[in-house]
Amino acid sequence: MAFEVSTEAGVATFTLNNPPQNRLNTELMMGFAGSVEQLKDDDSVRVLVIRAEGDNFSFGGEIAGWDMTDPEQTVALFGVGLQITNAFEQLPFPVIAAVHGNCFGGGFEIALRADVIVAAESAKFCHTEAALGMFTLLGGVQRVAERAGRSRAARWALTSERVSAADAFAAGVVAEVVPDAELAAVTAQWAARLACGATRAHATHKTLLNAWANGGVKAADALIPELAAKLIRTADAKNGVASAVDADAAGIARPDLEFTGH
Repeated sequence: MAFEVSTEAGVATFTLNNPPQNRLNTELMMGFAGSVEQLKDDDSVRVLVIRAEGDNFSFGGEIAGWDMTDPEQTVALFGVGLQITNAFEQLPFPVIAAVHGNCFGGGFEIALRADVIVAAESAKFCHTEAALGMFTLLGGVQRVAERAGRSRAARWALTSERVSAADAFAAGVVAEVVPDAELAAVTAQWAARLACGATRAHATHKTLLNAWANGGVKAADALIPELAAKLIRTADAKNGVASAVDADAAGIARPDLEFTGH
């Protein structure tokens, strides 16, 4: 299968498995869409990892399937891809992209939809679209701008340069760079930490960041009362605040908590 999904101990894993380049063909994208739909309301999932088999993360879209003689059909195909990646970005739990090898075009744009990108030292990122006379169809250029600023986003998109993992980290696009042999282990550490964390608080932070990305600080601030009213009623928030109050009163260190996601 070009796209695989598994879940264990609250950690869901999406795997791109379309060798040799992990192109985003129809089979892969439909598997992606179905899995996102399945997980979006699954309270047992507390974190998602997206990774890839083979030597590369993904070279991007399967351009051989684009019918440039039928613009309406091709634009509709692009629209479906955008809907799928938008839904992926809006999942209510943290998403980690584990990237190695080449991460080009639509593959880069999918990684940019994750909350955290962990990159192997071998990783190379590239907006390939301009080299084809196209543009970033899944929202890549604006998401680089969100993370790294407009000047860098313009440079990467206009030149289609290949950006090293180290340079992507320095730009703020990547959260951590690790030796290739340690990518799986470090990603698992990230996943385990987030899966044991405050799931509802994580979801709230994602909501605020999405609001900020779309409407700025004012739009995010406007959501705070509503989000607070929901979060303060959760068992995790009640237990978390109570344990902190008790620890402070006793003059001891606040304990590490096991959050249930409820």
